[in-house]
Amino acid sequence: MSSAAVPNLALVPPGPGRVDPSTAVQRPVAPAAAPQRPFAHELLAHRPDGVQFSNHALQRLGRRQIDVDQTTLARLDGGVARAAAKGAREAVVLIDSSAFVVSVRNRTVITAIDRDQLRDHVFTNIDSAVIA
Repeated sequence: MSSAAVPNLALVPPGPGRVDPSTAVQRPVAPAAAPQRPFAHELLAHRPDGVQFSNHALQRLGRRQIDVDQTTLARLDGGVARAAAKGAREAVVLIDSSAFVVSVRNRTVITAIDRDQLRDHVFTNIDSAVIA
């Protein structure tokens, strides 16, 4: 049983010897990545005041589709301020159905966990928990 190799059409120069597209083998196209939330990536990455977000945290927000609005940011900032006032170093801040692991000293969100991930998640290296 012989099979003819079909060249990649993008690599075949135009002109004689070109493969007829109607007989070429169709390659599956990878699905497009989920659209990133511009709010999370543009506004959260460069906040002049308040808690900063690490690249890892921004990826988790996008992948887990965790919405962070102005109210959530205000609650997160307040929770981190309360943890700092008590001398916390690493804290988990619980807001509604999400949790944010925060380096209190750096005022940086390390990661974000949604409700589904919270169910079986174990937090380590945390010295404080804040319900905001």
